[in-house]
Amino acid sequence: MSDEWNWGQEPEKTDGSSQQPENTDESGSAASDQTAAPEDELNENVTYHYKYTSSRNSDGAGSTDNGNYYASSNNSDTSGNSSKDSGFESQSSEPRYAHYQVDEQEKKPEEKKKGRHHRLHNDKAASSGFGRKAGNTITLAVIFGLVAGLVFQAVNMVSDKYFKKETQTAVGSAETLTSSASASTTAEESTDAGEGINAEIVANEKGPVAGVAQAAMPSVVAITSVSMQEIRSFFGYGMEYPSTGSGSGIIVGENDDELLIATNNHVVEGATTLSVCFIGSDVVSAEQETENYVNGNGDLNIDGAVSAKIKGTDEDTDLAVIAVEKSDIPEETMSQIKIAQLGNSDDLAVGEQVVAIGNALGYGQTVTSGWVSALDRTVQSDSNTYEELIQTDAAINPGNSGGALLNMQGELIGINCAKIASSSVEGTGYAIPISKAQPILEELMNRKTRDKVSDESQVGYLGVKFADLSREAIQMYNMPSGAFVMDVYPGEAADNAGIQKSDIITKLDGQKVSSKADINDKLQYYSAGEEIEIEVARLNNGEYEESTVTVTLSARPDGNQ
Repeated sequence: MSDEWNWGQEPEKTDGSSQQPENTDESGSAASDQTAAPEDELNENVTYHYKYTSSRNSDGAGSTDNGNYYASSNNSDTSGNSSKDSGFESQSSEPRYAHYQVDEQEKKPEEKKKGRHHRLHNDKAASSGFGRKAGNTITLAVIFGLVAGLVFQAVNMVSDKYFKKETQTAVGSAETLTSSASASTTAEESTDAGEGINAEIVANEKGPVAGVAQAAMPSVVAITSVSMQEIRSFFGYGMEYPSTGSGSGIIVGENDDELLIATNNHVVEGATTLSVCFIGSDVVSAEQETENYVNGNGDLNIDGAVSAKIKGTDEDTDLAVIAVEKSDIPEETMSQIKIAQLGNSDDLAVGEQVVAIGNALGYGQTVTSGWVSALDRTVQSDSNTYEELIQTDAAINPGNSGGALLNMQGELIGINCAKIASSSVEGTGYAIPISKAQPILEELMNRKTRDKVSDESQVGYLGVKFADLSREAIQMYNMPSGAFVMDVYPGEAADNAGIQKSDIITKLDGQKVSSKADINDKLQYYSAGEEIEIEVARLNNGEYEESTVTVTLSARPDGNQ
């Protein structure tokens, strides 16, 4: 037997076409024991054809065993000179051609070694193979991302649910303990006191917070203030426009003619018009009614709003008392409101539950609940420093100023006054302890309620030219805040009382003076001929000493400010 190998030679065929028959041996299986082509030739995308001539196993028909072959290098199923159904052809002793796929010699599966396999393919097969690999890679990446995302979300959901459940359980336990203690204390007090606010809380089926709210809300009011704000134009000229603000108040007392309401000084400071809305009234309508009254389009004391007057203020403690004439309050409203029951803020403990009620955002009475976070806090504002405040996490929003902070017996323990306004701070509100505020409120309640003097020619006059003190000057020279006396007009009220140039007026009739505009505004409530006490700070040996002088106000002469 003789074998002849011709590399790179185009196979011959009797009908003139190229053939790419399958290489077979005597058993009809593909040959695998042939020598592999050189590696540099295998790297080219070509199909190799080999001429093979053998006389072994040739029968009379001139064909080898299983001598089926393909007539095209593109691996089509068309057979040379044979029917398309079978794909086989028997020929006489003509040369036979076979197509070989060069590969390593086949071994048993357990004896195969890892190695590099070279597969011969054309350009189309190469590109499709790369596309499949790229597609598989992208698909696997997408699947991995989806699976990882689902796992991440599942872990978060499970952990959030677990921790949230634990947190809710802890808070619920704390509320239960507080409620039990409050109910026990209230039961004892109601036994001694009989009917009252504590009995109302115990009888409430909605819970202790609801009981406190329903018992205390008749004592809380909504306050609407209108003040004049000066806005300067592009050319430097100033124009005044009415500005409306909202706040809260607490009914703390009464006299024969008035209902007395405690609030914050900053709620009523600079107000030209005040109105009060009691429980059961529409606060939004009351505010609109107040604005219409200021604009000359209506009157107060018609619907929900009742006019109020400032009785006294204390800027140092941010406290104020306003008064409402009882005759202006409808009988139905009078039957629903009541005076707040005062508690003792000195008995407060950190962690004690509290309830805050106020006119949040000007929408009307709003109830929030929280805990005493800390005691004796100090807060610095733009114009003052407030000390010994109660810190709570009960929500205190704009409009809550002057509202009530209550213990779980429904007693007033604080007057809400401020909160920390910052995107990075939550649950930090402050209230003035009632034990600290009570003596100041009592002094303000005993003051005379004043109206603005309607006749401008009869408004009290001091005869002083004032100037404002800057913060820098106050800090640099250790000066008290107040209205600085630039000049004293001879023969006028201040000159007659002994007030001198460079003095600083710090208080007028017990009310703190902060600026030139402040003292002029306060004088509008006093008539010419009235005697008032004025506190004056005078520089003596490098230090300011305060003294009190009695001044008889004079009438404003023509042409003087």
